[in-house]
Amino acid sequence: MIDTLEDFEEAFGAVVRITVPATEPGAADEVLYQTEGAEHDPSQSGPVTTTVVPHLGPELLLQVLAAEKAPPRSVSEALTPAITQGFAATREIQFFTYELSERFEEINLLYSISETLGSTLDMDSGAATILAEVRDVMGAKRGSLWVYDSRPGELQLAAEVGDDGRTDSLSPNDPDTITSMVFREGRAIIASRQLPVAEREAGETADSFLSVPIRYSPAAGGSRTVGVINLIGRQDGGRFSAANQKLLAAIASQIGAAIENHRLVQESLSKERMAREMELAHDLQMKLIPDAEKFEAADAAGRVEPTELVGGDFYQLFELPGGRIGVMLGDVSLHGFPSALIMTLTMSAAGIYAREAESPAAVLRKLDDALSDELASTEMFLTVFYGVIDPVAGVLTYANAGHPHAFAVRSDGKTERLTATDPPVGFAGPDSYDESAVAWSSGDDLLLLFTDGLPDTLATRGLKNGETQILEVAIRSRFQSPSEIIDALFELSSDDSWSSLADDRTALVVRG
Repeated sequence: MIDTLEDFEEAFGAVVRITVPATEPGAADEVLYQTEGAEHDPSQSGPVTTTVVPHLGPELLLQVLAAEKAPPRSVSEALTPAITQGFAATREIQFFTYELSERFEEINLLYSISETLGSTLDMDSGAATILAEVRDVMGAKRGSLWVYDSRPGELQLAAEVGDDGRTDSLSPNDPDTITSMVFREGRAIIASRQLPVAEREAGETADSFLSVPIRYSPAAGGSRTVGVINLIGRQDGGRFSAANQKLLAAIASQIGAAIENHRLVQESLSKERMAREMELAHDLQMKLIPDAEKFEAADAAGRVEPTELVGGDFYQLFELPGGRIGVMLGDVSLHGFPSALIMTLTMSAAGIYAREAESPAAVLRKLDDALSDELASTEMFLTVFYGVIDPVAGVLTYANAGHPHAFAVRSDGKTERLTATDPPVGFAGPDSYDESAVAWSSGDDLLLLFTDGLPDTLATRGLKNGETQILEVAIRSRFQSPSEIIDALFELSSDDSWSSLADDRTALVVRG
């Protein structure tokens, strides 16, 4: 437009000024254009002032201060349409330049967010970076990003820019906050002071409040809301627009996918960590179980196979004064990690009491006293057999707290069940334990102990009585070594069917 004005000035010898009238009393007009180096000569005709109203933009005053080659009014009439069109074109160019600049900023923002989400493992720091960029590009004063945590069932504040006075968590059912309402309803809201709830949440009655749900939409379908992103207040004092909402919704979609990916990664890492911890617990538990074949006081063999990585079955062997041999096998109710903890406590306590107490019954009484509170709090119980073989006296003295599978296998092939003397530990009470004794032929008789998991395995394969099958194998193998007998017992269920059972498998054979 400047070139057009200069052409007119040269053609008509005109002195021209264009101003925007002042709107405040006493204020000076804003000069948009004036002929360079020209002053108004009163001897020349003029001035002529014309009001010009462009299609886009404010009202203008066109002053033709002088003209050498034509009357000022003719110059004004010739310039008016040119100024109107030129000013409109300039405004239009400025508008589209601004729009292009804004779109570029938005595209750059989306690209930057993609980079941030793709390069960070820390969702909290990533969320703060993204929120700050969104706030700056969209001209907001403050912002907050909320993520739903299913464990407490609350919206947790993942990031904020500018303090909005909110707490770190919100109930999704809170009726007084836009954030909770947007999460519940899954729809965006542009609110201002017309909504009282927005005033309370934004903290400034004149502010605009843009709240958009963060949704995760997997390829298989089933979109769900996983959080909310808020922008509070405009730097220019205006309101958020539908275009702002559309951009923030696109950003929220990116964040939703990132939140779900982050959750899946954390879940996977947690499972891997738990698996490593369980493997470590398994290794530690197996190290607590003694290698029966290395027991020097008797010929023995044992095996423990938990149905999970850790379990509640165990056995122990003790060398006692006078050449006596202590033999213990226990089965904690249930299985897995809780029973493994009880098993560890039992083994630790038994290792002390077996050497302190004078009789098997006394050992179980002390175990009951040590474990009763823990068993009661976990609603578990413990079946345990503890026998003391005295090779010199030829006697096996035992206390049996509810353990069903304890047998003496004689050299002539007969078996004798070593029946329970008391209920399981956790039921009987510390004053209830008794003991029994049977004859024992050292070097000939076998002590056979096993837990429910072994016969239960056989029952699942259609054998009517798993215990009978185990005793038949033990009788046939009674002249073999304890380790060979153990192998034969576990070969009864050598396929993988036992792995789906709900109980651990343990067996112990002692020839003392």
